[in-house]
Amino acid sequence: MSLGTLDRSPPPFFKQGLSALSKLTLLGALAVLLMVTDNRFAMTAAIRSVLVTALTPLQWLAMVPVQWGQSAGKRFQLLETAQAKAESTSRALAEQSARAGQVEDLTLENKRLRDLLGLRERVATQGLAAQVLYDAADPYAHRVIIDQGATQGVQAGSAVLDESGVLGQVTRVHPLVSEVTLLTDREQAIPVLNTRTGVRSVAYGQPGLFKHELELRFMAGNADVQEGDVLSTSGVDAVYPPGLPVAKVVSVQRQAESAFARVQCEPFAQMGSTRHVLVLPPTGLLLPPAPAVPETKHPRGRDKTARNTNKSR
Repeated sequence: MSLGTLDRSPPPFFKQGLSALSKLTLLGALAVLLMVTDNRFAMTAAIRSVLVTALTPLQWLAMVPVQWGQSAGKRFQLLETAQAKAESTSRALAEQSARAGQVEDLTLENKRLRDLLGLRERVATQGLAAQVLYDAADPYAHRVIIDQGATQGVQAGSAVLDESGVLGQVTRVHPLVSEVTLLTDREQAIPVLNTRTGVRSVAYGQPGLFKHELELRFMAGNADVQEGDVLSTSGVDAVYPPGLPVAKVVSVQRQAESAFARVQCEPFAQMGSTRHVLVLPPTGLLLPPAPAVPETKHPRGRDKTARNTNKSR
């Protein structure tokens, strides 16, 4: 086909269709007409109901992931809140437990201090209050270190008491601290008096593996000693004031083949748990000095001396 035979005329109107502006105008007018008709006669209510009913499952399916996400977020938020509350409650409970423990310690300490003050009032001599710092480093000796020394007036040989009775004796004094040997040490001995019978004896320290006691040695097999007898200081050693509680008899063993009885005693003082003590100076330092005895010579001695002098001449 030659170029001259081509049809260069534009296509008919109905082949091109409506223009964009015409379509916009026509559709806008149709929309306005439908809105007016629906508002006036409610013609699309049924259609709207059908469409809403048909789209409800789709809307539910579309909301399921959103609801799951919101539920998971709330669950994590609630979990974090519960964990925070649990941690706060645990912390508060720990603080209350610590406070309760401190209250119990303070109550026990106050009771011991009151008992110690009561014991101090019973003692005629003036005592010095001290606090136990720590146990001595020697594992084979029962000794403790107190926070009073020579600077505060502590002297070697001073008696040491706690709220229950005699604890021990000061055996070494330093400028700021002192070393106290407990009654249960194997090198320690204390004169005691049986408050029931009035019999004097000596109690020796007897350390054990689990329990530390005192022993009344060289007690006759027929001695009047019973379980439950209370032993107090006799005061004959010029170290401990008389009348201080020392121990209680817990066991009396008499054997036919032995002339002596085995008497075990439990000390009243808290040997391993006391914290506050009272230091008393030795009673020997408080006693008045003994009067001087004038030296007298027998007359016969002078005569004999004179006779010997004449003989030598």
